[in-house]
Amino acid sequence: MNLPIEFIKRMQDMLQDEYESFASSYNRPRRPGLRSNTLKDGIERFEKSGLFGMEEVPWAPHGFFYEPDARPGRHPFHEAGVYYMQEPSAMAVAALSGVRPGMRVLDLCAAPGGKSTHLASLLGGDGLLVSNEIHPARAKILSQNIERMGICNAIVTNETPERMAERFPVFFDTVVVDAPCSGEGMFCKEPEAIPNWSPENVLMCAERQKGILDCAARMTAPGGVLVYSTCTFAPQENEQNAALFMARHPDFTLVDLPASLGREYMEKTGLCPGDPRFAEGIDAPEEFIEAVRGCIRLWPHKLDGEGHFVAVFARKGPVYERRIQAPAPLKDKEAVKLWQAFSDETFSVSGAGRFVQAAGTKAAGTAGLVLFGKELYRIPCGIDLKGLKVLRPGLHLGTLKKNRFEPSHALALALSEQDVVCSAETDHSLRNAAGTGAEHEPEADMAQMTGDNRAAAAYLHGESLSAADCSRIRGNKGWCLVTDCGFPMGWGKLSQGQIKNHYPKGLRRQY
Repeated sequence: MNLPIEFIKRMQDMLQDEYESFASSYNRPRRPGLRSNTLKDGIERFEKSGLFGMEEVPWAPHGFFYEPDARPGRHPFHEAGVYYMQEPSAMAVAALSGVRPGMRVLDLCAAPGGKSTHLASLLGGDGLLVSNEIHPARAKILSQNIERMGICNAIVTNETPERMAERFPVFFDTVVVDAPCSGEGMFCKEPEAIPNWSPENVLMCAERQKGILDCAARMTAPGGVLVYSTCTFAPQENEQNAALFMARHPDFTLVDLPASLGREYMEKTGLCPGDPRFAEGIDAPEEFIEAVRGCIRLWPHKLDGEGHFVAVFARKGPVYERRIQAPAPLKDKEAVKLWQAFSDETFSVSGAGRFVQAAGTKAAGTAGLVLFGKELYRIPCGIDLKGLKVLRPGLHLGTLKKNRFEPSHALALALSEQDVVCSAETDHSLRNAAGTGAEHEPEADMAQMTGDNRAAAAYLHGESLSAADCSRIRGNKGWCLVTDCGFPMGWGKLSQGQIKNHYPKGLRRQY
């Protein structure tokens, strides 16, 4: 590759004897990756299917390399949110974050959504995820990916770090800063970024990252953690910024990730510790410079991935239980009535338990339902969003029409087959069973994952379906969840054996 001379000289100085191995990594074929969506029921079947020639990414559970010519972005499973296509090294950030169910989590620089959707998987639907992006166009893409992955407990905002820090002081258990950077680690994946590189740009990025980190620190609760990551090799943006952050914020300590992971794990995965040499000469105490050994570097000549850097800072202070406040009930009686009528007709017992019933009761619950015009959402908790630029305040349930409720595409992707009374499985190879109402056979579904599902492709193109296009149909009429190997793709309207297509027109394309 035609790398900048100044970049080459600096990398030679950094890596010394390892530089030739590093340079040769640019001539090695890339190994692209995807991460399966553990929020989807039946995801284990996908992971065992052998689809796309998948091999496990050693440092990221549920992460996989796939064959470069497999084109998973053109498979119906992509639109069903079964997986997220993500660079393998980038998967390390959420994997090392320590996020678990029930936490309050902020992804401060979240677009396009790889790390946010990963964090949502770790939350498992329990807790709060706020995904923020400062650029409006990128925030829109982020919101679309949150929807595609069927995430119910996420709020998407389009704000500056400063504005977020003003609104949410000491609020989050985990704050993730995947900072805007010079992008050196992605030169192999994105060679078009090479002409934009310069030493001046590296310094500009490092200064901007300091401001973002200071805002993130204000939002991290005592006992919580701040996760900082970049996709660059530049010491100014990595070890130096980590040491300088601790100098500015003595109430934060750097978690020693290599020690906690263990030598055997580090050797098996190819992860490397940070290097204090890269932080020498900065205005920070020696103890902080030495502490950067606790960071993680992902070098492309050490593993099958691009360049990445991860540091995890723990905020001192007592860890106390921070309960997520329950949202207030919706008072609009007409909206509640229409939503309840739709729910009664559409949801099974499990679906009603997830989306309708108040916790621990058999009564219909309106807590968390909010109206934005005619759009009905379920917000994940009682949180003040007034004055913020909010793209997605929670799960979009649907739209209030005249005397009826029309469900959203987001709701379809958040459901499972078991949540509805009416569903249609699009599997052309099992057409002999069409309309029989046969029991779900997961093994048969898994066997068909590698096949060519023309009915699923036709549905995603906007075509209506008949009973002959389906291996099984449950229910007789009404809103019908259309699936591929059990994974929901969207809504249809079933009547007399015909399924009218309700897949969003803006998403339709030829497969």
